[in-house]
Amino acid sequence: MDTRLRHGLLTGALALALGLAPAAQAQTADSLPPGVTRDMVAKGKGIFGGAGLCLACHGADGKGVIGPNLTDKTWLHGDGSYEAIVKQVIAGVDQNASKTGQIMPPRGGSGISDAEVRAVAAYVWTLSHGTGK
Repeated sequence: MDTRLRHGLLTGALALALGLAPAAQAQTADSLPPGVTRDMVAKGKGIFGGAGLCLACHGADGKGVIGPNLTDKTWLHGDGSYEAIVKQVIAGVDQNASKTGQIMPPRGGSGISDAEVRAVAAYVWTLSHGTGK
């Protein structure tokens, strides 16, 4: 088990045992999903603004132009979890599934690799979870 994950689980268990759950949540507010690193987030930011073509629809800041705002807590397709974002970027959004009438081609219409998709998803996750700054 990853040392950070083990530490987080032990901290959470201790906080619950001591009745300090809100304090524990505040301490982990800057955490990333399992398997995501700050390096992935930084790489994803570069891909988002470059080869991934994401900024064309979501804007350079992720607040949306044609595509939806990625910086708020509202997710139109999926639950906003890291894995849901990965799946959404890979699959795209076709006309029938779109809740706004806008489509998103698979991988945003780019040729980015699976590793690059995961990096973009890491960055996008941070946008709506307040940890990307």
